[in-house]
Amino acid sequence: MGKKAALHNLGCKVNAYETEAMGQMLEAAGYEIVPFAPGADVYVINTCTVTNIADRKSRQMLHRARKMNPQAIVVAAGCYVQTAQQPVEEDAAVDIVLGNNCKKDLLEALRYFEEVRRGAPDVEIGGVTGPGMTAGEKIDINHTKEYESLSLTRTQEHTRAYLKVQDGCNQFCSYCIIPYARGRVRSRALPEVLQEAEALAANGCREVVLTGIHLSSYGTDLGTSLAELIRGVHEIPDIRRIRLGSLEPGIVTEQFARELAQLPKVCPHFHLSLQSGCDATLRRMNRRYTAREYEEKCHILRGVFDRPALTTDVIVGFPGETEAEFAQTEEFLTRLGLYETHIFKYSRRHGTRAASMPDQVPEQEKSVRSDRLIALGERSRSAFERQRMGEETEVLFEEKLTLDGRSYYGGYTREYIRALIQAEENYENRLLRGRLGGELAPHQLAFEP
Repeated sequence: MGKKAALHNLGCKVNAYETEAMGQMLEAAGYEIVPFAPGADVYVINTCTVTNIADRKSRQMLHRARKMNPQAIVVAAGCYVQTAQQPVEEDAAVDIVLGNNCKKDLLEALRYFEEVRRGAPDVEIGGVTGPGMTAGEKIDINHTKEYESLSLTRTQEHTRAYLKVQDGCNQFCSYCIIPYARGRVRSRALPEVLQEAEALAANGCREVVLTGIHLSSYGTDLGTSLAELIRGVHEIPDIRRIRLGSLEPGIVTEQFARELAQLPKVCPHFHLSLQSGCDATLRRMNRRYTAREYEEKCHILRGVFDRPALTTDVIVGFPGETEAEFAQTEEFLTRLGLYETHIFKYSRRHGTRAASMPDQVPEQEKSVRSDRLIALGERSRSAFERQRMGEETEVLFEEKLTLDGRSYYGGYTREYIRALIQAEENYENRLLRGRLGGELAPHQLAFEP
C-alpha cells in the first residue's frame, strides 16, 4: 500500500500554487494525496508570515499535524520557515524544514529523512539541522537569483488556473516582511511559462491568472516584460481568457494599456494595489506613487477599456493615520468608484520599519475605519453590478450549486461578475454569451443565454 500525504496551505495565491505543485510532485512519486486529517504518513504545511497572526497560524497547523499522527513526517515549508529559522528548527513538531526556493527538494528531503530513520549515517540538506528536525534546507533567500522550478500540469479548479511566473520583491514597503521572506525579484523563463500554460490548456483549463509576488516586475531581470509574457500566453489557442494578478500602479501607462487592449483574451479586470488614498500615509508606507498618480492610472485603463472592473487593497489604521488622513482615503475611494475594495486592518509585523513607528492606531479605531470602508466598498460594488444588469456578456461557467432548492451553474464574466444559470445539464467549463439579469443572491446575478 502506498504512503499517504496531506498538504495544507496558508497565505496567498502564490503559496496555493506552490502547495498544489508539491502535491503533484508527491503524487507522481507514488503518494496518495489525502485530506488534511488523521491518518496521513506525511504532512506538508506551506506556511505564511505576512502578519504575526499568520506566524501563529503556521505554528498551530504544524502542531495539529503532529497530533494527528505522532509517527508521521511533518514538513514545514515556505515563508514562516524562511523568516523564523531558529523557532522552527527548535520545534519538536517539525521533522523537515524547507525554506523558499527549496520546495522543489521535497522528495529528496523525505528520502533523506527516511534514511536517517532507518539508521543510516546522519544526512544534511544544506547543512541545516536542529532539535526536532533531522533534515532540512534553507538558503539565503536575499542573495539568490535562481527562480525555483515548480510547475503544474493540471489544477483542482478545472476551469481556471493560477500560473506563477515571478517571485520576490524589491519594493520594501515599510509594513511588509515579504521581501525578507521571498528575496529579490526573480522571473520565470518565458518558455517554461508557455510550456506550463499549454499543459494546463491540454488538460481543459480555459482561463489562466498570471500571478507572482510582485507581478509588475516580471522580466526586469531577464530583459523581457510582462507585456511580452502576456502576448506569449495569448497565442495558445485553447487558453480563452487571461487575467492578471495584483499590479503596481506604476506599470500602467498608455502604451501598456493599449498593448493589452489589442489582446482580446485579456480580461478587463485589473487589481491595482492602493493601500491608502492619502499622500502622507503613502509616504510612510514607502509606496512609490501619489493618490493623484494612482487616479491617473485608473483613468488610463478606463479610457482604453470599456468600463473595466478595477479592484484594490487598502490598509486602514496604519501608524500615524489620523482621522483626517483616513477621511482623505474614504473620499478618494468614493470618488474612484472601484468594483471591489479589499480592506485590511494594519497588523503590526515584527521585523518591519512600521512596527516601530510612533502613533500606532488603537485596534478599536482600526475596526471602526475598516467597517466604514467595507460598507463603502459594498455600495460601490453593487453600483457596478447594477450598471451591468440587462447587458449582453460572456460567462465561463465553473461549478454546480444549489440555491433555494434549484440547481444552478455559477461562473464569471470577463469583469469577474458572478453569474448563475439555472440548469440541470452540465455547464462546467463552458463559455456562453447571454444577458445578465437581476440579483439571485448577494453579488450573484441571473444569466440568460
